[in-house]
Amino acid sequence: MSLFERLFGSPIPQTNPVDVKKKITQNPKPIILDVRQPVEYQHGHIQGSKLIPLNELPEKMKQLPRDREIICVCQSGSRSHSATRYLVSAGFTAVDMKGGMNLWLQSGLPIQRG
Repeated sequence: MSLFERLFGSPIPQTNPVDVKKKITQNPKPIILDVRQPVEYQHGHIQGSKLIPLNELPEKMKQLPRDREIICVCQSGSRSHSATRYLVSAGFTAVDMKGGMNLWLQSGLPIQRG
């Protein structure tokens, strides 16, 4: 174990918006877990994503399947990083979408409002 890993923990798996867009067209589809607040989610989210705000994740993670990949998303990547670390430590297969919805939009990918 490196000094970095001792100080900050093991690196978590990451992906990018373009790869997420490809993954959601395949089977089995991953779960897109949006960990932002409801008002942020209403302003624009990935179609088909599931909203569980980060602060509610510990009590609601039992709603998530353990047999599918979970891709965590937030606005910029900070909260999704924390959510991914938490889920991985609980035994889930989870990946952080780096850059969050900011990078998703910069990549020209579609959003759903409401």
